[in-house]
Amino acid sequence: MLQDKTIAFLAAPEGVEQVELTEPWKAIKQAGGTPKLISTKSGQIQAFNHLDKADTFAVDSTVEEVSAADYDALVLPGGVANPDFLRMDPKAVEFAKAFFQDGKPVAAICHAPWTLIEADVVRGRTLTSWPSLRTDLRNAGATWVDEEVVTCDAGPNKLVTSRKPDDLKAFCQTAIEVFGG
Repeated sequence: MLQDKTIAFLAAPEGVEQVELTEPWKAIKQAGGTPKLISTKSGQIQAFNHLDKADTFAVDSTVEEVSAADYDALVLPGGVANPDFLRMDPKAVEFAKAFFQDGKPVAAICHAPWTLIEADVVRGRTLTSWPSLRTDLRNAGATWVDEEVVTCDAGPNKLVTSRKPDDLKAFCQTAIEVFGG
């Protein structure tokens, strides 16, 4: 379903929620796609299981080395610290924003919409997230709903969002469908 499609996963050097990285990664591979890990620094990223350090993962490229044109879609995994670090990095924000400008699909889970708020791409869209982002998203012009998975095509691209790790099965399935066209 995703043959010949390369999917960018954007994560900060530390703070990504491991399962929100590994489960979509595995789903992309099983669907025939090629996932690539993009970060703000080369080397490895440190994943977390909530607040505890988990595994490390090798970075394929940095945001300075690539552009959205190199990929067919973008996955933004959560974790509290991950999107907070990303939204403070102008190159990471521009990388995420470029997928919207290019009309390419994006999937974001848990706290990941913080990066999208910073990129100013949620206005007029309906999405979900970890509940603590509800006010931030509304203040940024989005409509927030409490649902397992939401697909919004109100803008130039499709945006898939989910709330938390418990939603990963629906998140992965919907992202694969959207990324496959």
